Amino acid sequence: MTDNNQSLTAIFDKIWPGEADPNKINVGEYERIGSVIAGSVFFLYGVTRKGVIPKVLAPVGGYLLQRGLSGTCAIYEAFQVNTARQGGNADATVHANRAIKVKRAVTINKPAAELYRFWRNFENLPQIMDHLESVTVKDKDHSHWVAKGPAGTKVEWNAEIFREKENELIAWKSVEGATVPNAGTVQFTDLGQDRGTEVLVELDYEPPAGVIGAAFAKLFGEEPNIQVQEDLRHFKQKMEAGELPTTDGQPSGRES
Repeated sequence: MTDNNQSLTAIFDKIWPGEADPNKINVGEYERIGSVIAGSVFFLYGVTRKGVIPKVLAPVGGYLLQRGLSGTCAIYEAFQVNTARQGGNADATVHANRAIKVKRAVTINKPAAELYRFWRNFENLPQIMDHLESVTVKDKDHSHWVAKGPAGTKVEWNAEIFREKENELIAWKSVEGATVPNAGTVQFTDLGQDRGTEVLVELDYEPPAGVIGAAFAKLFGEEPNIQVQEDLRHFKQKMEAGELPTTDGQPSGRES
């Protein structure tokens, strides 16, 4: 299935060379084929017939053709839908229509290369993410993650890196069959002129039901964006100050 998808993508790229950024593709491969077929029929019917209906179908067909060939859909983008991340797509294992999406950023006064090196060693991440118990790196692209859940429960999954650009981007996904499918990216953007680096995290995860679902909900709290922002704040403190402030002895047991 993956090989077929890759070959389909290559064909679309030849027909539509203007497709510059694969990260902007939000229409699945077979949906793109359907859009091209339907768009061709509508467009040809519209330009070869007279009447109100053909006049309506011609632009609709043109839009479907553009949607299928480019792999991008403005409507999907507006509603944050991404069917390219479903099924046989090699880049993710999350069903976009069921996923919870998180997007947060922070500016850190350190070089992008330094921040990238710390994050790229995933075994460092429990230092800045309270909900993580451990990350075990298996090889260059594969790792095993253990997160803390309520009442002593744990959530575990395997992940792999599927796209990477040194000092700029790390993109990961859970492997097929994970109890909690998840995928995301972290980008490091040098702001120049000694303004530091913007660290942008985008995360999609598909929370399951039952005990494991409750554990994962606890993992990110009621507001996933707040939890990720807190992790990024810890990252900033760790990299700029060299350590995280302690809250030992405080009644709340958490940082204010």
